Amino acid sequence: MKSNGNTKLIVLHPSIHKHGGASHRLWLLFFVSFFTLAFILTLINTAVPTPTTAASSASVHSPLTHSAVEALLHYAAASNATGHMTAAEMASVAGVLRRCSSPCNFLIFGLTHETLLWKALNSNGRTIFLDESEFYIAKFEEKHPDIEAYDVQYTTKVSEMSELIRSAKEQVRNECRPVQNLLFSDCKLGINDLPNHLYQVDWDVILVDGPRGYFPAAPGRMSAIFTAGVLARSKKGGSGKTHVFVHDMNRDVERICSNEFVCKENLVETKDLLGHFVVETMKPNSYSFCRNPTKSSSPSSSTS
Repeated sequence: MKSNGNTKLIVLHPSIHKHGGASHRLWLLFFVSFFTLAFILTLINTAVPTPTTAASSASVHSPLTHSAVEALLHYAAASNATGHMTAAEMASVAGVLRRCSSPCNFLIFGLTHETLLWKALNSNGRTIFLDESEFYIAKFEEKHPDIEAYDVQYTTKVSEMSELIRSAKEQVRNECRPVQNLLFSDCKLGINDLPNHLYQVDWDVILVDGPRGYFPAAPGRMSAIFTAGVLARSKKGGSGKTHVFVHDMNRDVERICSNEFVCKENLVETKDLLGHFVVETMKPNSYSFCRNPTKSSSPSSSTS
């Protein structure tokens, strides 16, 4: 059988014009869908924060409510622990912390029954504890890892108070100046072995409730009160005033050293055994702790 010589091959060609138009429409649809999806996701993320973000914002910006503070004070005061502060004393400190501008810098001498209370009341600020016992600090931080505490090696004794005050007065224009960086001081009453960065902090509130001071060989609070007075007067920023609280004002060391270094003229309130002083900053060339210096009161025979 012969093949047909007139057989024709027909080839179909797609229309180039039509294919190009469909391609453009597909790309346009892709871009519109992409940007619409991106906009929706952005809107969702902005309007509905993640649980982590919400919790983080609450912890930073939401201070304790008044009722929460009252509850903490109530249960702290109701404790059977010996040597703890009274309800009136704790309320005095709590009131200052509540009014303190955030973040509030709070320095406490002594790890005491109220340690966790102070940490909670200043939850949006920085709270630092200083204690004489390195062992006790380690044990406390083991149970409460969010506590920041440092040990202080006190070299003083309650029985040496009069001699130490006399030495500080003799060196008031030199090593025991009221305005200085104690890191570089050799004053016998100055604490100069803290971590360097603590001397740069502008402390808003300082509480002296340690170290031990109820027997002659105890380190006493002479250095703590002197150091509090210098830190308050040497501030370079923040508020020009520092609230200094001294506990156990019925004892000679606390009463006499407070009169000498945070000054009777700065006493604004007394609640039970707690003295509340407001100390203002001084110029670097100041060489007197008090505007109206008075002779030190003679210590009584009791150190209880």
